[in-house]
Amino acid sequence: MSRSLLLLLLAFSHCKSSVVHPPALPIPDPDNGGLLLPDSFAAVTVTQGIGPARHLAVNGNGDIYVKLAYNEQLEGRGGTVVLRDKNGDGKADVVAYFGDYEDEGGLPAGMNIYKGYLYFSTVKYVLRTKLSPGQLIPDAPTDTIITDTDTALFKHWHSAKPLAFDHDGHIYVPFGAPTDAAQDINTAGPAGMPGGKGLDPAPDLQKHGGIWQFDADKKGQTQDDGELYATGIRSALGLAWSPLDHTLYVAMNGMDNFHNRYPNLFSAWQAAVLPSEPLLKVTPHSNFGWPYAYYDHMQGKNILSPAYGGDGKITARADSFDVPLMGFPGHWAPMDLLFYEGNQFPERYKNGCFVAFHGSTDRAPYPQAGYIVCFVPFEKGKPTGKWEVFADGFTGTDTVFNTSDARYRPMGLATGPDGSLYIAESNKGRIWRVMYIGDKQTFNTGQLTAMEARKSRTYIKTPDPLLDMVGKASEMHGWMLYNSYCATCHQRDGKGDNNRYPALAGSPYLAGTREQLISIVLNGLKGKIVVNGKTFDGVMPAHGAFLDDQAVASIVAYIKDRFNHEETTVTAEMVKQLRGK
Repeated sequence: MSRSLLLLLLAFSHCKSSVVHPPALPIPDPDNGGLLLPDSFAAVTVTQGIGPARHLAVNGNGDIYVKLAYNEQLEGRGGTVVLRDKNGDGKADVVAYFGDYEDEGGLPAGMNIYKGYLYFSTVKYVLRTKLSPGQLIPDAPTDTIITDTDTALFKHWHSAKPLAFDHDGHIYVPFGAPTDAAQDINTAGPAGMPGGKGLDPAPDLQKHGGIWQFDADKKGQTQDDGELYATGIRSALGLAWSPLDHTLYVAMNGMDNFHNRYPNLFSAWQAAVLPSEPLLKVTPHSNFGWPYAYYDHMQGKNILSPAYGGDGKITARADSFDVPLMGFPGHWAPMDLLFYEGNQFPERYKNGCFVAFHGSTDRAPYPQAGYIVCFVPFEKGKPTGKWEVFADGFTGTDTVFNTSDARYRPMGLATGPDGSLYIAESNKGRIWRVMYIGDKQTFNTGQLTAMEARKSRTYIKTPDPLLDMVGKASEMHGWMLYNSYCATCHQRDGKGDNNRYPALAGSPYLAGTREQLISIVLNGLKGKIVVNGKTFDGVMPAHGAFLDDQAVASIVAYIKDRFNHEETTVTAEMVKQLRGK
């Protein structure tokens, strides 16, 4: 054998021995953990019942860290959970809780691993702790990176702080808007009064409604230490730094309650599908128009907000703002955004992003919608404008009348070291690991046909204005309408003022039939009544002249549930029949 041939064989042998083969994938669940996925994808349930899971991150050794909504369900166990699969079957063999911090209110979100640190957030803080190789629970001190010093922080909705990092040592944190449409929160509440106007200029934009950039490695920062990176962004839970163009992307939650606040301008159907939940390409100093404008994905343009004189068509003033890349249907509630960088899936999934939709709360009288994970394909560096159903089956039912009907609600997304996609949901604390088990080289779009057909589901399709009107009361609408029309007298806690206005909690009228309550809301009530042993002699005005059937049904359902702990079905048809009498 010649010397050159020997050297060639030795080199070939060395190359073969140094090849790192990926570990074998675990056996999927027979039913994919209840998920419906494109052909050649499969899933295994990693764990369930860990608590209200929010965002998650996967370490290089496969350990999964999950941020939980810290509340009474955790029984003081700590607001972070870590999962470890010891035998490679895809199931968590170790489930451990840690974290001595508390979330004082709201629904926190934010979990990421960056340069060897586990970053996570509460409503008030962005924190981090050093991860040690192979160690399950970090024992390093917890650093406070950012503190939100807003004194009214726990009075508003959009206070969660998801996290994104660039490649230059920056961390990006949203400071969500305290109101829906920049109304005066002290007089109108966060949801706003019917017909209410937005403050102009909107004071919320000074410290809220945008994304701030901070030093990812600097401790003890407040919002004043950060730089306002982009504004006009109402509420952002899904944000990610794209490896495609090294730019920040955001899936924004749009405004709510167009029909309830502006019934003369927007029908119930328009309010169900608008405004869009837009996908934003966020560059320095960009402005996406909240609260002055919203994005209409059906018209494909920014529209002037009704709180500032808009009627659903006017674009004046709205034209001056940055236009989103595309829009998803209204109220789907995007919770996480992920650019796939693994090597397990077919190559097409590296050219686009995944979005997890938590599902709507306020689409009544139409079915609630969302509750899926979708994939948005890109071409030439930007979305095609279309989206695909990637993971479905979370709802457990075809029609979601109220949000509570959905079994699972997708929340967090993360990529594992082997390229698997992890999905967290917030209702029951379930985690799935999604894998590709086919031949990547032969993948074709025909494998998406079955998932495309699922767009006919009531929680995915655009509802028909007549055929899909279910008419059942809405918990969210009832809450907003009660605070707008009833809380002034009966108070937000339903206990009345102990003087002129009776309590609803403990009232025999509230314990009565649905029909009795509907009649009182429609026609009012006057004369002496006794509630909780006290006599009241006043007048409750009739509300039937300015509240439609759906609104009355929602108020009755809400107060039955909230103040009498009685879940009951109330429909617009019931109200219509009593109104006729």
